[in-house]
Amino acid sequence: MFRLAHISDAHLGPLPDVTYRDLASKRVLGYVNWQRNRRRHMHDAVIDTIVADIKANAPDHLAVTGDLVNLALDGEIEMAKHWLETLGSPHDVSVVPGNHDAYVPGAFDKVCRAWAPWMTGDGVNSPVDRNSFPYLRVRGDVALIGVTTARATAPFMANGFFMEGQAERLGKVLDDTAKQGLFRIIMIHHPPVRGAVPQHKRLFGIARFHKVIRRHGAELVLHGHSHLPSLFTIGTRGAKVPVVGVAAAGQAPGGKHPAAQYNLFEIGGERGNWRLRLTRRGLTGPAMPPSDLQTMDLDVPADGRQLVRS
Repeated sequence: MFRLAHISDAHLGPLPDVTYRDLASKRVLGYVNWQRNRRRHMHDAVIDTIVADIKANAPDHLAVTGDLVNLALDGEIEMAKHWLETLGSPHDVSVVPGNHDAYVPGAFDKVCRAWAPWMTGDGVNSPVDRNSFPYLRVRGDVALIGVTTARATAPFMANGFFMEGQAERLGKVLDDTAKQGLFRIIMIHHPPVRGAVPQHKRLFGIARFHKVIRRHGAELVLHGHSHLPSLFTIGTRGAKVPVVGVAAAGQAPGGKHPAAQYNLFEIGGERGNWRLRLTRRGLTGPAMPPSDLQTMDLDVPADGRQLVRS
């Protein structure tokens, strides 16, 4: 049995000191949004409570699907690095970046340098950059595959991008890990599902992602971005792959989105007979400790490889 925890959208705070030069960009909008909204509902104490509960449940691995920071300030990126160090060894924690981590041009490269130990594939010694994705980590019978959709966008936009080059590389990784009989988990920030978020937050390349899944298969897709504990499926009839979202890790009770949660997966069985159970744990009130909110068994494709050739 392999146990995997999944969190997303920590939006760590508080913001470090911000200069006028820092705000001479899209960041000014994010700064206003933080002051008016996010700082009221995104709290480090909430994140600490969620992380403590994760550690108490002692999963084998932790997946973090992006938006660790808010404006991608240098101080935020460094603070997030220290936070990742508190989560666990890079061997036991895997990260993919979100749109807030690539908030302005140049931020993505800084994130890749700072968070490289948590975004590096097994046996890879080269620097992390956009072409390093997808990366692959194998833990037991599980393949953890990190995809990036993060890119700086125009003001008022929070879109993600899944382009052809990464799609080709992802297909190869999925085929290689299928040959090994591994349970393949794709970690991505933006939900690769139509209608999951408003248009200004959607993923460009959803059809491309679906084509990769239809052709090469997968057993599970994890995402963040929506701040919702969602469940979708993609793929062909009879070979539906579960796509699971999660509430924001730093969301305090009382906001417009569900309070902080994390997903805890139990993966057992073997290829052709995988078993997957999802338990959502999270807050139900301001002074309440995390508890089980929902437990369900998810259907996994019996053989997710080469489902459709088109």
